[in-house]
Formats: sequence, C-alpha cells, structure tokens
Amino acid sequence: MTQICEACGHSNEVGSRFCSSCGRPLNLAEEASTEVLENLATDSGNINFESPLMGAALIVASGHQAGTRYAITSDLVTVGRHPDSAIFLDDITVSRHHVELTASAMGYCIKDVGSLNGTYLNGERIEDSEALLTNGDELQVGKFKLLYLVSSST
Repeated sequence: MTQICEACGHSNEVGSRFCSSCGRPLNLAEEASTEVLENLATDSGNINFESPLMGAALIVASGHQAGTRYAITSDLVTVGRHPDSAIFLDDITVSRHHVELTASAMGYCIKDVGSLNGTYLNGERIEDSEALLTNGDELQVGKFKLLYLVSSST
C-alpha cells in the first residue's frame, strides 16, 4: 500500500510524512504507524531527574511533537532528522545532522553541524561557534522550538 501525494501524484511509502518527489506534507490521516515517546514527567507533571546525568531536558514547544520531553543523558547528544539521532525530529526543515549538544564543566554547549536552515538560540542564529546553554533558553531547529530546562535539584 502506498500514499499518493495530492500535489504531484507521486506514490510514497506508507508512513511517510512528506512526498519524496515534491517535499509537500502528506495527509497524516492516512498514517499507519503511531509514535511512542518516552514520558519523563512524574504524576505531579514535573520532569523526573533520577540520575545525575539527567539534569537537563529539551521540551518541544512547537511543531507536531509539541509537549515531547527529551532527557539529555549523555556527554554528546545529536539532534536531527537522521533516525540514529538521539533526538529525532521528523520534519523536512530539519537537517539529517542538525546540531550537537556537548557536555562541559559549565553545562551543555550547542553547535550547528552544517544544517541548511540554521539553528537559532533565543532568536539569534548560531554561526560557526559553540554557544553555552542556560536554563530557559529557546532553540529553533527547523520549525521546531525547543526549551532547554535544567533541574534545580542536581
């Protein structure tokens, strides 16, 4: 079974979000699979940081994954459209390898790793350097806006 693009008529694989020919979004009502996301919230709605490595999280503020929380649990966190990314953002506006978050003594640093649409930190484009993240920073990766939050208990 395939999904037909209403714009160009191209036949796409079932589960595709975008037409592989013209790039337009496909009708999500026909999507056969569902996405399971890790829930990091406790019953009170707070993020559960049980491990010292889980002192930070990215929360999707806008985009089709709004509300999704990603714990930052390692020294290197990759963000992109590639399925092997630690944080997988499935949208054509996100490069396969978009940004990397790297742990340092001061916290996490963010670096754009050659994305086409760029990465924005608090509304300003990150160029060829790393930027230190602070609690409450807003990242824009493609059309996703992500909030960087740090636990006050670690």
